[in-house]
Amino acid sequence: MLFYDSHSDTPSQLIRLRNLGVDNPHAHVDFPKMKCGGVSGSFFALYTPPAMAPDAATRYALEMVSAVYDAVDQNPDYAALAFSPQEARENLEKGLISIFMGMENGAPIQESLPLLRTFYRLGVSYVTLTHNGDNALADSAAEGRRWGGLSPFGRRVVKEMNELGMMIDLSHAADSTFWETLKLSEAPVICSHSCCRALCNHRRNLSDEMLQALGEKGGYVGINFCPAFVSPQFAQVPAEGALMDLGDEVEARFIEEPWNLERVKAWQEMQVRMQQELWRPGIGEVADHIDHAVRLAGIDHVGIGTDFDGITVTPKGLEDISKVGALMDEMRRRGYSENEIEKVFGQNLMDVFERVVRFSG
Repeated sequence: MLFYDSHSDTPSQLIRLRNLGVDNPHAHVDFPKMKCGGVSGSFFALYTPPAMAPDAATRYALEMVSAVYDAVDQNPDYAALAFSPQEARENLEKGLISIFMGMENGAPIQESLPLLRTFYRLGVSYVTLTHNGDNALADSAAEGRRWGGLSPFGRRVVKEMNELGMMIDLSHAADSTFWETLKLSEAPVICSHSCCRALCNHRRNLSDEMLQALGEKGGYVGINFCPAFVSPQFAQVPAEGALMDLGDEVEARFIEEPWNLERVKAWQEMQVRMQQELWRPGIGEVADHIDHAVRLAGIDHVGIGTDFDGITVTPKGLEDISKVGALMDEMRRRGYSENEIEKVFGQNLMDVFERVVRFSG
């Protein structure tokens, strides 16, 4: 059974001195867990916070690229880099996990197409145009006040990514950005880690109209495991807001001093506390989003984008990447065939990647 995860925030964890070659306590992703979970490959996202200045974001993204290369080089029996679907197939034949890279937030490319091309040459296969803030490329779902969609430079980026064979990722994008990009892009687009707004009315989620249009354009949505996007009940938990704010604060401090082991310990303790104290949705609620997306976008356009290592709280039963088999079992109970499960857990992602690469010529 194939399993390609379209979004994992592991690169920022590598900066925090995590060794992917061992089974790390509190970690969502490492190579032993990926092996146990039957992972064929994962898109490691180079996340830069919106508050970072452009030059700092570029430097931090390059440091994460280096950390990903180092982690793969240090674990040649587990994994290999992949820049294309063909390389992923070759790695699969060798029994190796494919590590792709995506960029979450287009800030590191600043307003430079040469920088975009440089990151592409380094192996970045998709760019999530925005994060939780409007940037030089486009408006985000969190703000959405600067451009009314794409910026003039953002339109050039869309065209350039089409020509390069890079996937355009619209998770975190404002609705206006989504619709303008869908119209402008000649290649299919993706939403690497998003859920369904009809089930959880969060600005980060996709409306029914978006899901349908994404499918009609040959695109892809990877269902996110973040409880805030899965269940409206999670936002009602009294402690949720304060603990989430604390998580943002710890993240900012990590970037300042990634070598500070006391902060590593504080982060781990906070994760344990949140998992123990907060009500969390379970596997069934995640499967509900898969069902809904399949109904609207079609079985060929839905996948899994866990957001592991980028979320502090996980759904019950999906505490790390090794446990994803339980979600497959839930889909079997709901009547999905093995072929349909394999589509959702990986084949659809590879197919849209192939279409984007093929479009570029």
